[in-house]
Amino acid sequence: MIQLQRVSWEDPGKKFFVAVEMDSTQQLSDNISELAIFKCARVWIPDVEEVWKSAELTKDYKNGDASLQLMLEDGANLEHKLDPKTKNLPYLRNPDILVGENDLTALSYLHEPAVLHNLKVRFIDSKLIYTYCGIVLVAINPYETLPIYGTDIINAYSGQNMGDMDPHIFAVAEEAYKQMARDERNQSIIVSGESGAGKTVSAKYAMRYFATVSGSASEANVEEKVLASNPIMESIGNAKTTRNDNSSRFGKYIEIGFDNRYRIIGANMRTYLLEKSRVVFQADEERNYHIFYQLCASSHLPEFKNLKLSKANDFLYTQQGRSPVIDGVDDTKELCNTRNAFSLLGINESYQMGLFQVLAAILHLGNVEIKDKDSDSSMIPPNNDHLTKFCELVGITYKDMAQWLCHRKLKTASETYIKTIPRLQATNARDALSKHIYAKLFNWIVEHVNKALVANLKQHSFIGVLDIYGFETFEINSFEQFCINYANEKLQQQFNMHVFKLEQEEYMKEQIPWTLIDFYDNQPCINLIEAKMGILDLLDEECRMPKGSDDSWAQKLYTHLKTCSLFEKPRMSNRAFIIQHFADKVEYQCEGFLEKNKDTVNEEQIKVLKGSKFDLLVELFKDEGKATSPTGQAPGTGGRTRLSVKPDKSRDTSTKEHKKTVGCQFRNSLQMLMETLNATTPHYVRCIKPNDFKQAFSFDPKRAVQQLRACGVLETIRISAAGFPSRWTYQEFFSRYRVLMKQKDVLSDKKLTCRNVLEKLVQDQDKYQFGKTKIFFRAGQVAYLEKLRADKLRAACIRIQKTIRCWLARKKYMRMRDAAITIQRFTRGYQARCLAKFMRRTQAAIVIQKYQKMYVARKHYRQKQAAALAIQTILRAYMARQKYLALLREHKAVIIQKRARGWLARRWYKRCLSSIVYLQCCIRRMRARRELKKLKIEARSVEHFKKLNKGMENKIMQLQRKVDEQTKENKSVNERLAGLANTYTTESERLRGELGRLRGVEEEARSKGNQVNCLLEELEKLKKELSTTQQEKKIIEDWVQTYRGEMEKMVSELKDQNGLLKKEKDDLNRSIQEQSQQMTEKMARAIAAETQQLETDLNEERSRYQNLLTEHLRLEEKYDDLKERISKPGHRRTDSTHSSNESEYTYNSEFAESEEGSRAVEDLTRGMDTSLTLKLQKRLTELEQEKQSLRNELENKEEQFQRARARDESELKKVRGAELEYESLKRQELESENKKLKHNLAEMRQSLLGGTAASAGAPGSPAYKVLLDQLNSSSEELEVRKEEVLILRSQLVSQKEAMQHKETMTEVAVHVEDISKLKDADELKQAYIGLKDTNRSAAPDFQKLNEDGELWLVNQGLKETIRLLEHQLQTQRRNYDSEVESLRGELQNVKEENNRQQQLLAQNLQLPPEARIEASLQHEITRLTNENLEQVADDPAASREARVVILRRMVDLMEQLEKQDRTIRKLKKQLKVYSKRIGEMGAGQAEGQTSPGQMVDEPIHPVNIPRREKDFQGMLEYKKEDELKLVKNLILELKPRGVAVNLIPGLPAFILFMCLRHADYVNDDQKVRTLLTSTINSIKKILKKRGDDFETVSFWLANTCRFLHCLKQYSGDEVFMKQNTSRQNEHCLSNFDLTEYRSVISDLAIQIYQQLIKCMEHILYPMIVSGMLEHETIQGVSGAKPTGLRKRTSSIADEGTDTLDSILRQLNAFHSTMCQHGTDPELIKQVVKQQFYFIGAVTLNNLLLRKDMCSWSKGMQIRYNVSQLEEWLRDKGLMNCGAKETLEPLIQAAQLLQVKKKTDEDADAICSMCLALTTAQIVKVLNLYTPVNEFEERVSVSFIRTIQTRLRDRCGSPQLLMDTKIIYPITFPFNPSSLALETIQIPSSLNLAFLTRV
Repeated sequence: MIQLQRVSWEDPGKKFFVAVEMDSTQQLSDNISELAIFKCARVWIPDVEEVWKSAELTKDYKNGDASLQLMLEDGANLEHKLDPKTKNLPYLRNPDILVGENDLTALSYLHEPAVLHNLKVRFIDSKLIYTYCGIVLVAINPYETLPIYGTDIINAYSGQNMGDMDPHIFAVAEEAYKQMARDERNQSIIVSGESGAGKTVSAKYAMRYFATVSGSASEANVEEKVLASNPIMESIGNAKTTRNDNSSRFGKYIEIGFDNRYRIIGANMRTYLLEKSRVVFQADEERNYHIFYQLCASSHLPEFKNLKLSKANDFLYTQQGRSPVIDGVDDTKELCNTRNAFSLLGINESYQMGLFQVLAAILHLGNVEIKDKDSDSSMIPPNNDHLTKFCELVGITYKDMAQWLCHRKLKTASETYIKTIPRLQATNARDALSKHIYAKLFNWIVEHVNKALVANLKQHSFIGVLDIYGFETFEINSFEQFCINYANEKLQQQFNMHVFKLEQEEYMKEQIPWTLIDFYDNQPCINLIEAKMGILDLLDEECRMPKGSDDSWAQKLYTHLKTCSLFEKPRMSNRAFIIQHFADKVEYQCEGFLEKNKDTVNEEQIKVLKGSKFDLLVELFKDEGKATSPTGQAPGTGGRTRLSVKPDKSRDTSTKEHKKTVGCQFRNSLQMLMETLNATTPHYVRCIKPNDFKQAFSFDPKRAVQQLRACGVLETIRISAAGFPSRWTYQEFFSRYRVLMKQKDVLSDKKLTCRNVLEKLVQDQDKYQFGKTKIFFRAGQVAYLEKLRADKLRAACIRIQKTIRCWLARKKYMRMRDAAITIQRFTRGYQARCLAKFMRRTQAAIVIQKYQKMYVARKHYRQKQAAALAIQTILRAYMARQKYLALLREHKAVIIQKRARGWLARRWYKRCLSSIVYLQCCIRRMRARRELKKLKIEARSVEHFKKLNKGMENKIMQLQRKVDEQTKENKSVNERLAGLANTYTTESERLRGELGRLRGVEEEARSKGNQVNCLLEELEKLKKELSTTQQEKKIIEDWVQTYRGEMEKMVSELKDQNGLLKKEKDDLNRSIQEQSQQMTEKMARAIAAETQQLETDLNEERSRYQNLLTEHLRLEEKYDDLKERISKPGHRRTDSTHSSNESEYTYNSEFAESEEGSRAVEDLTRGMDTSLTLKLQKRLTELEQEKQSLRNELENKEEQFQRARARDESELKKVRGAELEYESLKRQELESENKKLKHNLAEMRQSLLGGTAASAGAPGSPAYKVLLDQLNSSSEELEVRKEEVLILRSQLVSQKEAMQHKETMTEVAVHVEDISKLKDADELKQAYIGLKDTNRSAAPDFQKLNEDGELWLVNQGLKETIRLLEHQLQTQRRNYDSEVESLRGELQNVKEENNRQQQLLAQNLQLPPEARIEASLQHEITRLTNENLEQVADDPAASREARVVILRRMVDLMEQLEKQDRTIRKLKKQLKVYSKRIGEMGAGQAEGQTSPGQMVDEPIHPVNIPRREKDFQGMLEYKKEDELKLVKNLILELKPRGVAVNLIPGLPAFILFMCLRHADYVNDDQKVRTLLTSTINSIKKILKKRGDDFETVSFWLANTCRFLHCLKQYSGDEVFMKQNTSRQNEHCLSNFDLTEYRSVISDLAIQIYQQLIKCMEHILYPMIVSGMLEHETIQGVSGAKPTGLRKRTSSIADEGTDTLDSILRQLNAFHSTMCQHGTDPELIKQVVKQQFYFIGAVTLNNLLLRKDMCSWSKGMQIRYNVSQLEEWLRDKGLMNCGAKETLEPLIQAAQLLQVKKKTDEDADAICSMCLALTTAQIVKVLNLYTPVNEFEERVSVSFIRTIQTRLRDRCGSPQLLMDTKIIYPITFPFNPSSLALETIQIPSSLNLAFLTRV
């Protein structure tokens, strides 16, 4: 009796319900017969389109109701009627929090709609294709390439428990691999599904995982061969179908063999039921096997010409499907991959071409056309082209094959007949032959693939991967579908038994009462097929009948099997039958069953093929015996040979023996497969095809549920739901439902606490069971508990909201009250201010009115007064003018006559003058042309410079021309005004004199009286003249006024032009400043970018070099392991034998020693594979060469980087100075031009002001001529000045070139200084930029700065100048390089001379001290004098250079003398030490020679200990035979812990260096070499022995670095001696240069560092996931969600569980250990940075692969954990080491989990925040985001699409996971020690008493 409790989960604010089932007959369904369901419950109802549709109750249901009132998700109302018989209610929906779970068994309600909905949500919304269903992995084909199968993903799943990561095929493969190693039991992975579901791909990825994780046990690359078998089998066994572009048309079982170390050693493949009919027939939209299309696509290649192939549409066997091309597949490339796979598996080119020849022959055979001869016979037309090609390819005769294609042989008891056959039978015989050949070829390839994959070593265990067809049902089902479904029946039976067994074991292990659960047993169906008198048995019997047919077999089936309930006869057919399979009913058509079961072929055709001259074809048919029909007699009508799918080679070829039918063979092979699977531990992968249209991420519920029913997933669900599907550990239950417990309920025993609480919460004890470690729940109980938990949390949330809202409301009220009071205060103040303002304005208005009225009255009075005065003035002036005009008219008559006569005279004069002037112009033009020709000849020398400076000169000339024209025009205008003024003054004076005369005449007339009449007449005339004169005067005044206006207008225009010039000047200054600023910024950016690029390149080179060192070390270790494995027992190498490690680090070794070592290695590796040895040696040589080249390149890069940085800094300073100088010059030039313009403007104003009172003359006036003359003279002067400027500039350029040519013979610094002194600094700047970076952007377009293009011309001229300067700089660089080479030669000569001087010094040392210096100086002076005299005599011009050389050599000589003095002092000190030793030794000998009874005359002096300590040189002496003891005690047997605690850091390094100093001191090169080689090899040995001990590796890393620093510090190089004391400088090495050994030791330090990193990663890796992700550092923030069968690691810190504190303690241990060992601080920073990168990368990778970790609360946990790590960095003072930056991707991922993910603003914020994450990582986190509580919401699909759209243009790596194997390149900054060597004391605990202090 099973009772299921059902709980529905509602949205917040809706009503919940609990329903209890009382029906004991239901096992899978949650339907309830007697229950009460309340309103708002959510259920699943059946639907035709979507299979299941979600709905919600709108009305309470009561027992006995006939229908349910529902509302669909789209808002439509529906009345769902219940079945009146069963009264089964619909399925209940799971809570939203459980939707999308990784394991379907984690669902509270386990039924079909829940499973289908969960798969759909994961597939469509989260883009997750894998889901667990108990022990089954459900894989949905996405029809899209996903980035989830890379090596990084494989590494992430390697070593993980199956439930700890998200579902994946790699998780299943890892589980199989782990169980094989743990349980010592063979494993099987069963991959099933229908065509197109992805079985082949899943099996391929599983094999790739094994090949990647395990590796191979030999160098034969077995794992590559295993993977190489895939393209071969796909090409010959896969084809395109309507459901799948790469459908496997055969089943295969691959056994991957492993040795005792679980490494791949081989593989074996078994195939099942190849679909041979596809060779001759394909349906629409389908293809034949891929290999045919690959050959046709590659027919154009030369090696395939003899196959005589063409396009696939030209052959019958490849054109029937009318779909010869697959989108996105290149058949030519695929054939290339297939051929490469053949080669890798050992199938050579000749065999490959033979295979292709057979395949091409099959295609040609299909094109052989057979025609009707008559009704009973057929024929092949003579000379059939395709048959001819077929016979040529297979090596047979045309006649024989043409005959037996159209004839057959009939045998009787006495004789044999040959009979013709009709065309249809002949065509069928041809197709049967094609299928038979292809099957033979297929079996041959499989056999040779297995030979290539066979294991050479003993197989310890294996993992089998079964890729077999799933359950199939079509409209027409035949023999193939029958066999496939039969195989699936067997597999389903095995699956059911295994699931049932696991479920039973789980209950028994937990001691839960076990009740047998009925499950579907398909044994009756299997018996129906394979039992005696079953379907197969009856089929074989009918095949043995002479006249058996499909119809007679069908009747036998109806007769014998009619009593079986699983067998049915169709109503409308007598040639079909129906079988009730476990998945569905299938109707099979009997037509073709017998023929396919017999599988016959014409025997004579086989004989013809056996007689072929083609060896491969004969090999295919060599095991082909003489076959007969199943009856053992000759058939009456067939005459065919029957062949099996896999012939048994051991059978007799007698014609009387029966051959096994295809069905019998398949049954036997299937039985063998089941035995193999039953002997292994199975793992199940069920592949689901989501739709039939191959659309990416499209889910068809109908097709999916059909496959779920067929593949056993729902059966697993049913078995789980029948018992206790939900299982929690006590710790997980306590953590999740702690909120439901009161404080008094919590006991120390959590198991008892859970029991007490659960008994209170769930009253029915049958709903749960308590096991030993877990609590088991019935279906629906988890939902009920989740409902209680949500209610409790909701009540707590409401209380929190109530309190917070009260606080917020009060806070808002107080804020509003304060605001109201403030507003009132300000309002009243404002009103008071307004009143005061109004009163002030009223008073002011009165005062304004008073003064305004007074002003108006005064204005009216003044207007009247002015009008009266004006009227009086006008009247009086009018009267005076009338009188004056009368007198003037009389006088004008005389003037007119005078003017007329004068005009005639002047016209004649002007004509003469113009002729004369024209003649003068012609003569002057001729002279000017001659002068111009001379000037042009003179200007040719500077023509090049004029072209270069054309733009600038044109600019200057135009500006000067404009200024001169304005000046001349002003002068001409002033002169014309002055002339007019003089003319007007003269005429006025004359008129006044005439008026005076007339007045005298008038007076005279009055006096005379008698002449009145004459005078009156004359007066009238004068009046007329006067009026005329007045008119002329008026005209002149008007003209003067007009001209004055024009002048004012001209002045204003000049002012405007001046303003424009000023503006242009300002714009030019601004543009120059901006340009200079841009240039400076651009240069700074370029320098920074180049510096960054150089640093990046340097780091890349370092990383590559260090990776090569790692690879080299790995090969060395592998080589040593191989030598140890092949060495004989007890065999040991002598000390004289050098290993490969020693040979690498032994420099200047003797040839005999290396030869002896090579012979010893040959003796040791005699039993090893020769090819392997050669490959290893070649690889070692290549690595050494590459290492040396990389080392040289690294040094060159560093030198180039330093030189480039120094050069850039110096040139930047010079360019900045040049820019400032250029700006100052340009500013001065513009200021001078401005001053000049101002001066001209002032002169023009003065001239205008001076001419206002005068009149102007006409253009022909003298003033105009004066202006014209001045203009001409100014233009001539300007031309002269231009020519002078050109001449001066050409001279300046020639002088500069001459100076530069001279200065190229001196040092480079002089060139740079001269260039910096150039007048045009912009040229220098542009030249520098052109030389520095030719790829930079061009200068701004100066053409836009003005309209006439003047600056553009200037720019062009500057560019020419730049090119000239670039050429000059390049020439100077070449000269500099040549001079550097000469200086190097001189340096070499100086070194040689130094050697000679040393020899001379050695000779002089034999002389007395006074004579030594004298002799050496005399010798040097004589030599220098001779050299000087020789050079002066040879080349007097080189005397200066000779003097320089002499001075240099004199300086070198002085330095040599100083060095010699130091050497002499050093030798004196050593001599004293030796003399003391000799004295002591002599005293000791004398003491030893004196007998005890004798008296010694001279007393023995005691040893002066303080004096010896004072003279101690910091060296340690040892004997040659003590070297091994030194290495053993100091390196091999040294305990790092004791040394680190008790002694000074780096003591072994100091001791080794002091020993090395003594070897250098005594000049013993052999001793130096052996000591260094022994030290290096011993360190390698101790690291190989204890490389997993962090303290040992850290200790020797610190000592190796200290030893390297000592070699640098005491090398004698000035670079490393800057921080030394004088005493330390005396301890420098004197005889040997150990630079090469420094590089070797640096490489050793790099290897030790990498070993240290690996050691730390090995220690930290198990802690990271548990401490950073799983452990709840902040308790109570999150609780574990309900999980399924595959339980994850608990997030509660049990005993032994790693937490964040564990990680911090381990980091403290690492840091303290390195500090104790004296590791360099910079090195510690690099180690910590690497540690933090590894922590962040592993954490982020696991986060991206674990859906249960992607939640809001987990993001808070991660951020808290990261803050703790940052706090640790801060405490250790390591915040600046770059470790924090390595955690940035993890920090951003945690922030991404916590931010809002709804609106577009949220999307923008995410895109700007997650800069350290790739697009794939961001999308993955959003897809995996899972709500832990009901208050959280899932991320919508539209929001994820928005993120993808906005991140589409982001450049970055498409890789999903971070590479945890990256090791940052390591550097060892020089860190000298202040410790004096002479102060170091050697403790006795080191057992180094044999060392003597020197």
